[in-house]
Amino acid sequence: MAIEQQAATQAVPVARRRRLRGETAAEALVRLSGISVIIFVVLVFVFLAREGIPAFFEVEAGNLLGTRWYPTVGRYGLLPLITGSLLVTAGAVLISVPLGLAAAIYMHELAPAWLREILKPLIEILAGIPSVVLGFLGMIAVAPLLREHLNMPTGLSAFAGSVMLAYMALPTIISVSDDAIDAVPRSYRDASLALGANHWQTVCHAVVPAARSGIMVAVMLGIGRAIGETMAVLMVTGNAARMPDGLSALFQPVRTMTATIAAEMGEVANGSVHYHVLFAIGIVLFLITFLVNLLASVLMLRRGTRRDQLLE
Repeated sequence: MAIEQQAATQAVPVARRRRLRGETAAEALVRLSGISVIIFVVLVFVFLAREGIPAFFEVEAGNLLGTRWYPTVGRYGLLPLITGSLLVTAGAVLISVPLGLAAAIYMHELAPAWLREILKPLIEILAGIPSVVLGFLGMIAVAPLLREHLNMPTGLSAFAGSVMLAYMALPTIISVSDDAIDAVPRSYRDASLALGANHWQTVCHAVVPAARSGIMVAVMLGIGRAIGETMAVLMVTGNAARMPDGLSALFQPVRTMTATIAAEMGEVANGSVHYHVLFAIGIVLFLITFLVNLLASVLMLRRGTRRDQLLE
């Protein structure tokens, strides 16, 4: 009996040491993964800077800020590409944000539990559809439909790109908005109902305002998803580098920054001015996406701080 107790006593430190070694290894792996992500982002930016910054010395500022993109004749105006990207993204936001917010409210506040358990996985599955599949769907289904019913000269337009990008941004907006609504304390709903408000008034005037910061994060992430998309907009926007001429530009072909890089990078000579300008477009796109994600992170941090204060 004494021998068994002694063996058990010796086994405890051995098990503890094994557990500590496992925890130390896991902690080191997590730390290495985090550092690797930072290093990869820095390396990407360094590579873009090395290849793109020469464009700002090789091309005059007036040329880069021009309204004509004709690389074959030395015209490298970035404004049509930037405005095209912003136009398509703005259209996608105007379509996806109301639909995404309405879907998140219905799924969390109005739908029965069994339907919510079905909708949640389906929405997450939508985010995994390849963009080239959506672009092909836009070419053969959405563009002809728009051309026929809206009397457009061509269905390949900024509006078609906005529709496809809105579809791609919806899963992100719905999921993050649903999490934001779920984080609203139950006491908010109980207090609103106790004051005589009905369920819909509680949702509109208590739940949604309380989840406003989280919903803004969802919108920012949706914008980041839309503005960085390449293949779908390359296939459905028409790829015409032209300046918008009013609201009608939404129904005309445009070209985005991502589509320009994807379409022309394989044709340029390595080290040429055109080559460096394409990387300069990548720098602009990287900075815009970085600022959008940074704003989303700041809003998410403020949301977490505010929620902790409310719970205290």
